[in-house]
Amino acid sequence: MNKFFFTVLALVISGAVFASEGSSFIPMNEYTKVPFYFLAVALAAFGGTRAQSGAASVALEGMARNPAAADKLFVPMILALALMESLVIFTLITIFLV
Repeated sequence: MNKFFFTVLALVISGAVFASEGSSFIPMNEYTKVPFYFLAVALAAFGGTRAQSGAASVALEGMARNPAAADKLFVPMILALALMESLVIFTLITIFLV
């Protein structure tokens, strides 16, 4: 995990190192932005599905342990899943707006 954070930090800092006045090291045009858009949607989808699976797992485990509480857990679980999914949809919409 530390290697991941070090890699991300190195990538973030490298932009400042190669920056110069008047020109950029990596030209960002329409063709170079598209892969980053797809990467953003992929990361949002991965994070959203990971969060949804965790929330659904915990809620269903709670319902299995206490069936009487199923009515109290169902509506908040569906609401939480809908809010998590909306973040992925917002990411997808912003990709098309940019």
